[in-house]
Amino acid sequence: MIKKSKSYRLFQSFNILFMLLVIAVTLYPFIYVVAQSFSSEHYINAGKVFFLPKGLNIDTYKEVMKQQDFWINYKNTVIYTVVATAISMFMTTIFAYALSKKRLKARGFFLAIVVFTMFFNGGLIPNYLLVKYLGMRNTIWSVVIPGAISTWNLLIMKSFFESMPNELEEAASVDGLNTYGILIRIILPLSLPILTTITLFYAVGNWNSWFGAFLYMDKKDMFPVQLYLRNIIAGASATSVNQGTDTDAQQQVAANIKSVSIVLTVLPIICIYPFIQKYFVTGVMIGSVKG
Repeated sequence: MIKKSKSYRLFQSFNILFMLLVIAVTLYPFIYVVAQSFSSEHYINAGKVFFLPKGLNIDTYKEVMKQQDFWINYKNTVIYTVVATAISMFMTTIFAYALSKKRLKARGFFLAIVVFTMFFNGGLIPNYLLVKYLGMRNTIWSVVIPGAISTWNLLIMKSFFESMPNELEEAASVDGLNTYGILIRIILPLSLPILTTITLFYAVGNWNSWFGAFLYMDKKDMFPVQLYLRNIIAGASATSVNQGTDTDAQQQVAANIKSVSIVLTVLPIICIYPFIQKYFVTGVMIGSVKG
């Protein structure tokens, strides 16, 4: 057994303390939000909530979750997220695979157009008019189509496809596979880490999105849950301005509605993440080590 030097043990101790500090700094905001979501209005307004809930109170959770609109909008969010993520992954994958091939005609032109969209866009009003004249207002397509492709995710996936050995495709081509067969049977199974990572990025973005629905929808039964909670927060903020005429229940909702909203919206992602963590870690490390 190799005896560790004093300097190495000192480094290990410092490294452990530093990582514990990083973990504490990272976890504290979430712990604080959860504690505040279960605390009573008196302790929240007095600034006495830090790590643990004080004056345990779940009135806001009850107030939000007893509303039928909450569950309808929650179902909408699940549907929007699944559909939008599937569309985004399909379009990003086929576009990135095509751009990764140097034999593609006008490849430089298409890459220039892609990069151009990272810095410039049509603007809010032209986008609204486009969605309106395409007849997509108050439909699922108004929230899943406009942001279907993320330029950043597209370039990441393109770089991954470019890093794969050309010999794999040449061997598959000799065996009789066409371009689509090579993509589906060879490339995609070997691209599971990057596909899972980009899927997570898209899913989180779509789950948290509310502004598109805010612009393009005016039917409450079509809202995602994030827009529903945003409207509750806006109403609770107005309530808190006029606390003298409100009930205790209304004051309680106004005090911790933001924390409750954060917990309710982030919980599904936290539950899913452990199952795909191993793919996510592999995906984000792609390109960091070269053979």
